[in-house]
Amino acid sequence: MRNYERGVSLFHVLRSARQITQALFDETAGSFYHVVVIALSAGIALLLPSGAKHFLAFWSRIEQDKISLIIIEMIVAFLLIGCFSYVRRSLRDRALAKVADGAGLISFFPRHEPRAHRHIARLKEENTTGRTVMVIGSSGYSSFVDQVGDLSSVLDTCLGAKVLLVNPYCTAATARIEAIGHPENTVNAFREEVHQSIALLKRLRAMGKAVKLKLYADPPLVKMLILGDYLWLQHYHADLDVRTMPEYVLRHNRQHHGLYSLYAHYFTQRWQSIEIPEYDLDNDELVYRSTAGSEVRRERFGIISADSYEVLR
Repeated sequence: MRNYERGVSLFHVLRSARQITQALFDETAGSFYHVVVIALSAGIALLLPSGAKHFLAFWSRIEQDKISLIIIEMIVAFLLIGCFSYVRRSLRDRALAKVADGAGLISFFPRHEPRAHRHIARLKEENTTGRTVMVIGSSGYSSFVDQVGDLSSVLDTCLGAKVLLVNPYCTAATARIEAIGHPENTVNAFREEVHQSIALLKRLRAMGKAVKLKLYADPPLVKMLILGDYLWLQHYHADLDVRTMPEYVLRHNRQHHGLYSLYAHYFTQRWQSIEIPEYDLDNDELVYRSTAGSEVRRERFGIISADSYEVLR
């Protein structure tokens, strides 16, 4: 535990240093941009009279040359076509951007290349401190436990977490692993990943964070993270690894009609469903509750199959 806390402290120091460096870099870049704009404006103002004189001299030489005029007309025509195409595309893109803004979509990452991964991690770190993390995932290993996971640093600075993961002992987990067909993804490996995620959540709870875990037994639909007014979303394909799927970033808007509200409501429904038991991190048991919230029964995790889920009345 001490080693873990030392690692977290070192991480905070390094992250603070990186944020300070990034702030200085952004400030310097902004100042440099203004200097460049002023220099370009002054240069254009100084060269304009000389440029006009050279243009008039050039035009006096070619105004009687029909071939040269035709070439110039063609060049101007191509430039005008390019300009009008650019303006039309800009107007179309602005209309699409307005639609995306109304829906709450602020970023889209079609593939997880290194640059996109760094940008995603930075967005999550900036919106973590002092918030409760809400997560829906599969095993949670690539998010929580892996050192390069997208939530490995987020959980260290949050106040608490509500986590929904797949029960590794249900048939839905086995069916998905077999559908992906990756030689490294076996049922035993998936179960071990879930156990490692549970161990990490136990450590976070021992540090005083409000951590709750629930395990669902149906096939995973989305990988979702909610941090305050931002939501990260990926789709679980039937036979593809989620790491190959695109990622969307949604933001809550005041109109409450965006996709953020839709998926936040979906998380709330899943979290409050009485079909999904809560995992007792102290006793390693699945706790089933009634609609009133009272405890109905307990099952030892990993011993009794999760296929016995039923709606509790």
